[in-house]
Amino acid sequence: MGTEQQIIERQQYTGERPLFQAKNLLIRDTVFGEGESPLKHSENIELIHTLFKWKYPLWYSRHISVKECTLFEMARAGIWYSEDITVVDTLIEAPKEFRRCNGLKIENVSIPNAGETLWNCKDVELDRVTVNGDYFGMNCENVTVKDFVIYGNYCFDGAKNVEVHNSRFLSKDCFWNSENITIYDSYISGEYLGWNSKNLTLVNCTVESLQGMCYIDNLVMKDCTLINTTLAFEYSNVDVDIKGKIDSVLNPESGRITADSIGKLILEKDKVDTSKTRIIIRE
Repeated sequence: MGTEQQIIERQQYTGERPLFQAKNLLIRDTVFGEGESPLKHSENIELIHTLFKWKYPLWYSRHISVKECTLFEMARAGIWYSEDITVVDTLIEAPKEFRRCNGLKIENVSIPNAGETLWNCKDVELDRVTVNGDYFGMNCENVTVKDFVIYGNYCFDGAKNVEVHNSRFLSKDCFWNSENITIYDSYISGEYLGWNSKNLTLVNCTVESLQGMCYIDNLVMKDCTLINTTLAFEYSNVDVDIKGKIDSVLNPESGRITADSIGKLILEKDKVDTSKTRIIIRE
């Protein structure tokens, strides 16, 4: 963080803005108690084993490292409008963390109360992150995700340019209104997956979804498995290769669907031009 870094250790701060516009600090084993915006407009700050117990700790901040810290429930809306932020090995109990940040790396972090978290952020890396809460990742751009677990609906609504690996989603309505999403080697369970999205690709994924993958412009699925997935692909443009059975398919807009079998194929000529979709059954 710089050769002139000042060390603050084992301190307790309360009141509003105790370290406003602080620069070039190593803060260790310190408690920020009741009092808003303790590190607002800070720059080049390294935080280790530090506790945040009140609202808005890091707003308009730059070049921040947070390691082995804790943000308690009242440290809500904690990191907004900030740039070049790394958060590692940290517990985040507070909701509404990370809003309109650029250059954000979150690694080995648990967020059990993640409602309205990670909104409108750009250039984000998520590695070994577990979250529980609705509307995670809304309108984010340029996101890479690895070993991610989410319990919560509507995640990544409106997101763009997202690449996911080895992750698990228990999430209804995830990836709605999104664009340029690629998901590898992952498990997704939730109704209405991917509606109104564009360029959604799933590779070697397992999906369980009622009316999933509908209203999609350019849906690609390669070597995927669908379990308990019914009324799939309605009004979607598809290039889909499924291992095993699809329980039911409803009125795809166009493209190709390949599977070992389809339990119920519904193609209604008064709803779609059925000649635009090719169905290939391996059996």
